[in-house]
Parts: sequence; structure tokens; C-alpha cells
Amino acid sequence: MKKIFIYFLSFLLLTGTSCTDVLNQKSVDSFDEDVVFSDITLVKAYVGACYSMLGSTKMDGNALDGPLVRRDLLSSSTDQTLNNFRATGELFLKGTLSPDQYNLWSNNDNGYPWLYWSNAYTNIQNLNTILSRIDDVPVSNSGEEDLRTQLKGEAYFLRALEYTYLLMMYGGVILTDQPYKETDDFSIIQRSSLADTKDFILADVDKAIEFLPATTDQGRATRGAAAAVKSRMLLFCAGKLANGGWTEQANNPLVSFPAGSQTALLQAARDAAKDIMDGKYGNYALVGNTSEPVLPLSDAEIQQRADDYFSIFHQSSKSAWNSEIIWGTQFVEKGGRTYQRNLWDSPRGYSGDSNNAPTEEAVREFEMADGSQFIWDAAHPDDRLTARSATADELAANPYLNPYYGREARFYASVLYNRAPWIQRPDPVVLSDPYNRIQLAYLYRQNKVSGAYPANPNYSGVDTQQSTLGFNTSGNATKTGYTLRKFLDPSIPGNLTQSVYSSTVWIEFRYAEILLNYAEACIELGGADLQNGINALNLVRHRAGLPSRITTDRNEAREFVRHERDIELFGEGQRFFDIRRWMICDQIIKDVYLMRINEYVASDDDNNVLKTTWQLTTVADQRIWAGDYFYWFPIPRTEINKALALEQNPGYN
Repeated sequence: MKKIFIYFLSFLLLTGTSCTDVLNQKSVDSFDEDVVFSDITLVKAYVGACYSMLGSTKMDGNALDGPLVRRDLLSSSTDQTLNNFRATGELFLKGTLSPDQYNLWSNNDNGYPWLYWSNAYTNIQNLNTILSRIDDVPVSNSGEEDLRTQLKGEAYFLRALEYTYLLMMYGGVILTDQPYKETDDFSIIQRSSLADTKDFILADVDKAIEFLPATTDQGRATRGAAAAVKSRMLLFCAGKLANGGWTEQANNPLVSFPAGSQTALLQAARDAAKDIMDGKYGNYALVGNTSEPVLPLSDAEIQQRADDYFSIFHQSSKSAWNSEIIWGTQFVEKGGRTYQRNLWDSPRGYSGDSNNAPTEEAVREFEMADGSQFIWDAAHPDDRLTARSATADELAANPYLNPYYGREARFYASVLYNRAPWIQRPDPVVLSDPYNRIQLAYLYRQNKVSGAYPANPNYSGVDTQQSTLGFNTSGNATKTGYTLRKFLDPSIPGNLTQSVYSSTVWIEFRYAEILLNYAEACIELGGADLQNGINALNLVRHRAGLPSRITTDRNEAREFVRHERDIELFGEGQRFFDIRRWMICDQIIKDVYLMRINEYVASDDDNNVLKTTWQLTTVADQRIWAGDYFYWFPIPRTEINKALALEQNPGYN
């Protein structure tokens, strides 16, 4: 009797599938492939379990934090955010990643297990099993026949997605469309070229699109989702890294396409995105107003743009998805896959853990509301540690002296900064913050007699590391001076984050990414395509309330689109792939510092702030870029030991 590769019965039960009679036929320990493929409902559950395998080694539908997202966001392996607890495990930023040392990139309860070699192949084995037998599953009516066709499409989609992540991590990989057997000779298995891996994925995407519907239950694959995989994968393939950018390996087919391939790859990436934009696979649109803004925007107009943008990311699984979501992961409030973003990322004074904290480098990238560049200190443009200060009178005359005033809408939707408004505080923190404003500053009161300020603060904001409150908020403070707002659920009270789960959707593919994929491919192609790319880029900017970009210079346009991807997709994980395919890690991987904010008042009985200072102080995280070989990840030693003919990626011993 041939057993199923991994049990999935608990997933079946959690999804509420109506197959009690079938399940009662055999005990769990004797549940085998023949049983699964004798009933289309069981096959549906098996495919559903493979969705869970995108983020876990388990197929029980209760994978910790769910597919494709964990406590640690992928942005915390870039310059965008800091892993508040496990920064030492971010080996990509530490220069210590090796075939023997993966840490957060392996089978970790946190981190990024869906990008790990062995996890991906575990799921591919299951998907190959499904695809090898699904055509023989008996069906009794047209509805079941349609379901069988759709499930086949979902399996092709999932396999294409797994191979896309493998390609973007390792380059050319092992390609297989049949399930392995115990009798197979693993000693002769070899990696395929990067070009062949790309073609394999494209073939799977084409089959997925053929078999999938345009719409279905939320969280399951559609034609648009498959097309989005194609768009993302082709743009990565068209990048500098995969096209001779690593000059020492330009002729290595495992990590580079043949010379002269880049133009065709850019054209393919452009066309893949344009098909989605043209509605070929479904109707998608940006949320909010995409007309050219009339500047200057009022504070209320900026807030409305911020609210529109923020609303995309607290989309509930319990209601119809907004027009921008192409595909994502649904979560439930209890049982099944659960999600606690508020617990992980909220500020300390909300009983949160302040994880994935925005860095100062990222905060400074957000533009001003009029589209101009934010400048920390014009007199010292190259010194990011320069202090910034302003008295109350100076701020009253020029509020732009406050670095958080007059910024673009996406800043206010994405980042919680000192004095930013947020939801009601939990008891008893609300006694110290009745106005529900983020407290990340330290207060100094001038001594009435001496007129001097104390060496240590009289009061530390409830969200700081040194809060002096007489109670424990049970949270953890940010090490950067900021916390993430973008993915938090505003309906969850702070004092309930330990026990209340969110139904917020994790969005893996959304329409704004497709527009920016198209924009970048067009800009890199140049010529007649360049303006088409700028036009797509400007749609994203207009939604944010920003003016159009205007240029005919491809180099300038390239910087425009790279900046826009950084801001628009902030925290969503794409930055990790972008900085690698652009090969800019040596420029942007820098030590992360804490933003220290001090506020000074006149005396012990006066709370009116007379002066505020902002300055980067202590190093929160030391980072190092190891070199070009780090752009591709090493194949784990354990995998090479199993298949001795596998060639390791260059640069790793």
C-alpha cells in the first residue's frame, strides 16, 4: 500500500470538507494515496494542504502564522525594517550565511521557511503526486469534473510558485514533474540551467491559466494569480544579477542567462504585466483616487490618501477582497490558520513586540507631500548622524522643521512615529496617554533652581525602551525609534493582542506590483517603451497624492521606479528580491541606528515642550555585505549530501 507523502487529515477537518463517510473508512495510519485519489473531495483537501505547505513543513492547515508570512517579515532582511528579536539570525545581513548555517532561512518557527530548499521540494513532491494521478480521479457529474480541472490548475499554480521562489533564491534548480520513488537513484540528480528553470515555470503557468477560473473562493488560485507569478518571475530573470552582472559567473548557466538574453527577457516581463493590466485574466484596479492630484493637498486630503492606501492592507478575510488584491492568504480569528500581526508589530505601550521596526534609512526615503525629496540636513547631506532640533517657536513658524510633518500619504499609512495617532491604549497605559499618540520621546524638565536639565530623562515615553511607568506593558520596545503601522488591524484593542487574532489577509500579489513591474521593464527597454513605463509609474504615485514623474532620461527613470518600488511595496517582501536582482546590496546594507528624540520643558510643573531634538545615536544592528556570491543562496549541505552530483552555488565551500 502506497502511503500519502504527508498526512493532511487535520487540514481536511479544519476546512469543513464534507467527507465524513470517506474519512471513516480507514484509520489515519493506513490512509493512502488510493483512498485520496478515489474521491474528488479528498483531492481538494490535499491540494488545500499544499497551500499550507508554502509556509510550513506541516500540511495540517494550522501552519504557524500561515503560508508566506511569519513573525519576521522578509523586509527585515533588507534595509527597510529591523528584526527586533532575531536580528542575529538574519544571516544574509551578517555575512555568515553558509551551506551549514541558515538560521531564519530554514525550518524555523519564525523567519522565511517557504524560501528554504528542502521545504519547497517537499511540497513539489506532493504537487507532483497530485498531478500524476488527478486525471484518474472519478467524477460523477459536470460540477465534479469542473472541480477536478480547477484543482489541476491550482496544483500547477502552486508548483510554479514554489519553483519561482527556488529560482529567485538559488538560480537553476532540480526540475522534476514526477514524484520521486524510494528506488530512484538520487546520486545522479543534477541542477538544470537558469534558462531551463525559467521555461519550466512558464510551462506550469500556462497550464495553470488554462485550467483555472478567473474567479473562485478567496485564497485559492485564479488565472490572475498565475499570471502574477509569471510577471514577478520574469522581471527577476530580466535583472542585472541573472544577466552577467556578476561578471565572474557571467558564463555559468546555473546563475546567469546566455549573453544577449536580457532584452528578450525584459520584453517578456513587460508583456506579462501588460496582459494583466489589459484585463486578460481578470479585472484589477488600484484602490483610491488615481487622478493627477492638484497640489498642494490639504492635511485632510493627505489623510484621505493615507486611509485609502492603509485600507488595502487591513482587508478582512470575512468580506470580499478589494480590487487591488490578486492573490493572498486568508486567516481566521480562531482555529485553522491564525494571524497575530498586532501582537508582533505593535508598539510596546500596546502590549506589542515592535518587531519589523522601520529603519531611519527607510523613513527618510518617503517623500514630502508635494513630491519633493525629504532632506534631513541640507548643510550635511552625507552625514546621517547629524542632529536636528527646533524650538517650539521655530516649529510654530515652520512646522516642516518636524521631520514627520508634511510627508507623503504612504508614510502616515506605513509608519508609527513619535506623536503619531493610533488606536485607544489598553488599561492602564491609557492613564499616561489619554490622547492615543505614540510616545517615543524622552522628556526632560528644567530644574527650577539651577535652570539646568538633568542628565537622565524625567519621563520616558510608554513606547520607548526605558519607559519609567510603574507597571509592565508586557510588550517590547522598538530599537529603531519607529514601529510598523501598515499591516496592523485597527479593530484590535492593544490589551487584547495576546489573545485576539486578526482576519486580515496577507497579500502576496497585488495590482500595484504589476504596474511597477511593467513600468520597470518598459524603462529598462527604453526608447518608445520608456514613456509607457513612466505613465504606469505615475498611476501609483497619483494614488499616493504625488505629482507625475517627468523625464526622458532612462537612468533617471530607473532611479524613479526603483524608489517607487521601495516605498509602494514597503514591508511586503519584494525589496529582498529587488536589491539582489539590481545588485545594490553593497550600497544599501548599512548599520541600523536608534532615532533618539528628546523633548525639553521649562520646569517640573510645566509640560509644554520648549525644544525637541532628533538624532541617531546607538547602533541597533550591525550589518555587513559579504560580497557578490551572497546574491545567490547556498544549497544546504544536507541536500548535497543526499544528491552528490548537485553543484553548489559559486562562492560557497
